[in-house]
Amino acid sequence: MKNIVQGSLITTFRCNAKCNMCNIWKHQTHPEEEIDASFYEKLPAGLRINITGGEATIRKDIDKIFEILYSKASLLELSTNGYNTDTIVALANKYPNILIRVSVEGLPQINDNKRGTVNGFDHALRTMLELKKTKCKNIGFSVVISPDNYKDLVHLYELCVALDVELGNSTVHNSWYFHKDDNVIESEGALEQHELFVKAMLTSKRRGFKNRLKDYGRAYFNRSIHRRLRGDEAGYRPACGALTDFFFIDPWGNVSPCNGSSEEWVIGNIKEDSFENIMASDKAKEVLEKVKHCDHNCAFIVTERHDMLRRPWIPIMWVLKNKWRISNGKNICWK
Repeated sequence: MKNIVQGSLITTFRCNAKCNMCNIWKHQTHPEEEIDASFYEKLPAGLRINITGGEATIRKDIDKIFEILYSKASLLELSTNGYNTDTIVALANKYPNILIRVSVEGLPQINDNKRGTVNGFDHALRTMLELKKTKCKNIGFSVVISPDNYKDLVHLYELCVALDVELGNSTVHNSWYFHKDDNVIESEGALEQHELFVKAMLTSKRRGFKNRLKDYGRAYFNRSIHRRLRGDEAGYRPACGALTDFFFIDPWGNVSPCNGSSEEWVIGNIKEDSFENIMASDKAKEVLEKVKHCDHNCAFIVTERHDMLRRPWIPIMWVLKNKWRISNGKNICWK
């Protein structure tokens, strides 16, 4: 298993949703100020690249972005709210080896309330059903766990199992990227439902051993989310890999280590310099020290993924231990 650096390209801050846990929609970019797709040619080959926003499919040159990156990325991902079905399906048909995650926040009522959309869940589900007709097979939903949607977690997981698609998840954060500092992180009410959610993954009924293994790995990642939701003191997560394992590029071309800090720690601009020079710069070294001393204790899967690759025995032992505990009627051990 090879550790592959991930680049997240925030292609736009324009968005057609009004999520209550994210205020990007209040700080939208204008098309003329967003980085031209051609600058993404500067990125080295072999990266895992996530195309995100805002809502990335709003960009009229989204196909050009995929055309540039499809052949050079080790894996090209699209994070989308699923509203622009035709655009998403066209990308899936043209670039079948990409990964697509359609964001929902629960079943229809909760999803549309949280996202401030009309028939948002309907669009997301229709997109998923259409994607299943394409040659793109790495498809699924994703959900951001928060204090007002946790009751739908298990049902959303069961829907994904029934549809035979993935379910990715994260939890709410406060940062420069989300333009939020008032998201509630800890949640007593979410803990019981979240444990049921993780138990469902640890006792996965998915078809195929590989699919069940993915659920087990996702369950292990949710160990950190559970401890975050119950307010555990920092120190239970692996060291953050921002700027070493992953990086971000914002709509203006600014390169930064992550989207979890209070302010954006810019180390350079891809329009003005080469990617290699930016990553080797004195500014990058200065910001890396900030990363090492950051106390945000973010719960993003990208950190867990890299740690799981480096130390696979830890998640394996945790999964085996808790599968045994569940089979013997015991609660999950989160340590």
